[in-house]
Amino acid sequence: MDKFTTITSHAAPFPDINVDTDIIIPKQFLKTVKRTGLGIYAFNDRRYLADGTDNPDFVMNKPAYKHAQILIAGDNFGCGSSREHAVWAIMDMGIRAIIAPNFADIFRTNATKNGLLLIELDETIVSRLIAQSLENPSLTYTINLEDQSVVIKHDSYQFEIDSFVKDCFLKGLDEISLTLQKEDKINAHESMLKRNRPWLLSS
Repeated sequence: MDKFTTITSHAAPFPDINVDTDIIIPKQFLKTVKRTGLGIYAFNDRRYLADGTDNPDFVMNKPAYKHAQILIAGDNFGCGSSREHAVWAIMDMGIRAIIAPNFADIFRTNATKNGLLLIELDETIVSRLIAQSLENPSLTYTINLEDQSVVIKHDSYQFEIDSFVKDCFLKGLDEISLTLQKEDKINAHESMLKRNRPWLLSS
C-alpha cells in the first residue's frame, strides 16, 4: 500500500450517522476482486439520480468538494456487513483519510489493511469541522501522521492511533509486505523442509 505521512486537502462534510457498507458500495458491485475501478460506484444510490446522472445534492458531486482527499463523517461510519470493497471504493474515489467520532470495527480493520487512515475525534469537534467545511469549502486540512495531528488554520487536534498501525502506514506496509520482510526466514524454513521432510512439499 502507499505510504501515508502528510496530506493537505479540503474536506468533504458527510454528517450522516450509521452509514453502512451497503450505502458505501451496494451489493451489486461486489462481483470483482480488483481494488481499482470501484470509485465510480462509491455511494452509488446517493451519488446518482434514477437516470444515472449526478445528484447535485450529493456532497462529492459539488465542485468545491469533488477532489477532496478527506471525508468528515458522522458517528458509526462503516457499520453493517463486512466488505473490503467499501474501503476500495472510497480510496478509488480519492479519499485518503476519514475523520469521524467512531467507526465500525470491521470497517476499521479493512481500512487498516488497505491504507485508509481513520481518525477518531470527539463528536463536538467533528461537528465543528463539518460546520466549518460547509461554511468554507476551500478550507484546507493538514493531517500529519507522524505528529498525529489535524491542523486547520490556527487550530490543531491530536488523535490516537495504534503504534503498530501507525508504523505500517508511515512505511506503506500491508500484510503481504510485512510477510515479505521475513522472506529469508521463510526460504530457510522451506529449504529445511525439503531436506528433512520432503514429503510435506510433494504435490
